[in-house]
Amino acid sequence: MQRPPPEDFLLKETKPHLGGGKVSGDKLTSTYDLVEQMLYLYVRVVKAKDLPSKDVTGSCDPYAEVKLGNYKGTTRHFEKKTNPEWNQVFAFSKDRLQASVLEVTVKDKDVVKDDFIGRVWFDLNEVPKRVPPDSPLAPQWYRLEDRKGDKVKGELMLAVWMGTQADEAFPEAWHSDAATVSGTDALANIRSKVYLSPKLWYLRVNVIEAQDLQPTDKGRYPEVFVKAILGNQALRTRISQSRNINPLWNEDLMFVAAEPFEEPLILSVEDRVAPNKEEVLGRCAIPLQFMDRRLDHKPVNTRWFNLEKHIVVEGEKKKEIKFASRIHMRVCLEGGYHVLDESTHYSSDLRPTAKQLWKSGIGVLEVGILSAHGLMPMKNKDGRGTTDAYCVAKYGQKWIRTRTIVDSFMPRWNEQYTWEVFDPCTVITIGVFDNCHLHGPEKAGGAKDARIGKVRIRLSTLETDRVYTHSYPLLVLHPNGVKKMGEIQLAVRFTCSSLLNMMHMYSLPLLPKMHYIHPLTVSQLDSLRHQATQIVSMRLSRAEPPLRKEVVEYMLDVGSHMWSMRRSKANFFRIMGVLSGLIAAGKWFDQICNWKNPITTVLIHILFIILVMYPELILPTVFLYLFLIGIWHYRWRPRHPPNMDTRLSHADSAHPDELDEEFDTFPTSRPSDIVRMRYDRLRSIAGRIQTVVGDLATQGERLQSLLSWRDPRATALFVIFCLIAATILYVTPFQVVALLAGIYVLRHPRFRQKLPSVPLNFFRRLPARTDCML
Repeated sequence: MQRPPPEDFLLKETKPHLGGGKVSGDKLTSTYDLVEQMLYLYVRVVKAKDLPSKDVTGSCDPYAEVKLGNYKGTTRHFEKKTNPEWNQVFAFSKDRLQASVLEVTVKDKDVVKDDFIGRVWFDLNEVPKRVPPDSPLAPQWYRLEDRKGDKVKGELMLAVWMGTQADEAFPEAWHSDAATVSGTDALANIRSKVYLSPKLWYLRVNVIEAQDLQPTDKGRYPEVFVKAILGNQALRTRISQSRNINPLWNEDLMFVAAEPFEEPLILSVEDRVAPNKEEVLGRCAIPLQFMDRRLDHKPVNTRWFNLEKHIVVEGEKKKEIKFASRIHMRVCLEGGYHVLDESTHYSSDLRPTAKQLWKSGIGVLEVGILSAHGLMPMKNKDGRGTTDAYCVAKYGQKWIRTRTIVDSFMPRWNEQYTWEVFDPCTVITIGVFDNCHLHGPEKAGGAKDARIGKVRIRLSTLETDRVYTHSYPLLVLHPNGVKKMGEIQLAVRFTCSSLLNMMHMYSLPLLPKMHYIHPLTVSQLDSLRHQATQIVSMRLSRAEPPLRKEVVEYMLDVGSHMWSMRRSKANFFRIMGVLSGLIAAGKWFDQICNWKNPITTVLIHILFIILVMYPELILPTVFLYLFLIGIWHYRWRPRHPPNMDTRLSHADSAHPDELDEEFDTFPTSRPSDIVRMRYDRLRSIAGRIQTVVGDLATQGERLQSLLSWRDPRATALFVIFCLIAATILYVTPFQVVALLAGIYVLRHPRFRQKLPSVPLNFFRRLPARTDCML
């Protein structure tokens, strides 16, 4: 029996004060009903007019300073402008208010000392409150006063109000919590943002043949192949067996392309004239914007493309004017596949690329990212440990990033986000990171945002319309072992728009139809997933502010396919855990045979005689037994979402040498070339074995989850099916059932379809313990 993980590594239920205590009330009463309400004093400094000049030169370089106690925020300054427009918002946390008076001062920027122009002050007791969905407060003109309170020349347009983090001004505001962060770039880097993954397509290039090639050496058989390059992806066909100037291939090359299509597909026909020497016989560039987009398995039209030959004239490459040759191909963008950029075990999106094939949404996922506590110091600042934490959540194409809470081991974000759900058998991933770019990329150098931990939640394990408030341990595996980096507190709610639609989803294939009609090979999928993750991380790192490469790769589990002794052991013990039920049943039957418990043995004999005399009762009895077990287990159904399990992952018992192997680079950093080659080969083979073992364990765990109520809707469907099956099989003669079942299994191929059957679709959608793997 496996021991439970340490108490400190377990999920804890919390009772936060959500939405100002309006969780069960009308949603309109609070925009943020899944997070704790945080109050802020907002100051919007819009513009000024008729400002006097204070310089000797007669010019005015104005800026505004907003001061509340020890907190002070400043707008940008304008050169020589008496009517500046700033339109900047400042937010002061009510928890840290140190004064009862807000002072807004207009100053003239100077080399030596900034000149005072005038000020406006407000009593905080008189500040109005604003709660969305109320419209924003209209700014007003205020006459500037000098330090004595007398009116001076110039006016300032302001709006001051008390609001919550649900305010529209919140994401773009300057925050008193981050008063130590200066610079426009740095402030942009700590704000909350929403990112969208680029739209990904599979590009299929079917290279058929080429005509009229002109090799330099006419006296030999050409060894011709086609090389295709798209961005940083390069593939090549095999060498044509035709061995003439009209080679034939009929080979498919698959790429990942992202909208907007910035780079063309570069094709070159090359002749291998020597073992390490190729001669380019022709080249062409194909822009992807005008390529056919295929939504099903019907073939698209083939096209001939002219090849341009480059010649070297005085050391420079130039296009040859005369016609060289041409190539026959079928190029199309595949809209019927889902481009996998995540591990299939943790996919948050399973829709095909083409929007025309999308089904309607089945519900809404709302996540409140409340707070974290007990975070570890991630870096040193002024001789002390500090952490600047932010969260990233990914579901479907939408990524969100919370604001960075500066220098806190107990950050409170209280931000709420919403996603549309198209499939319940998907996973949302929430990661916590330490921001190493607070003072701009120049000062950060080559620093990377450090990972603090990650949480995965499978939507199908959540009950509909229930608010889950739990504290999740943030566990990270280091070279010296597993370490708890703190805890994150979340509030999660999955709302279903149509229960019937969601139940119907369990009978549909997990992936789009094209994956089953024209399946891709395992090696193709591995390569394409690698390219997809590279494209996504590159595009998101080009956003402003960037969602960095190390963050995206950690969220997408880029290194999860690599060999690890620890993972292999964990998957082996998962299989043993599944088989333990069969072993226990075998021991129980052995006890029956050996009359260990005479009463039980006599009852089994009676049951055996009844079933032999009346065989039509066998199947109804089995299904009725499963129905009763399912109903009996309902009392002990899991009440909490799954979380990372260190015991299941064997993270807490891994040997230091195994961890050293797991964190070793790939290729290995061992000194000997021979050892490196053998070691890499072993890891590659073992990685595939590990995947197969994990898949076997997943199938067994799905069988276990049929009656465990881990996915309450799936278990309810199965339990109802068992009851109906038991009833039908009771009234139908066994011979009829056996005859129909045999005929169905042995049916003609004409009556079969390529898509998986409804029971198989249902089974593949059942949750396994992969969600709990670290």
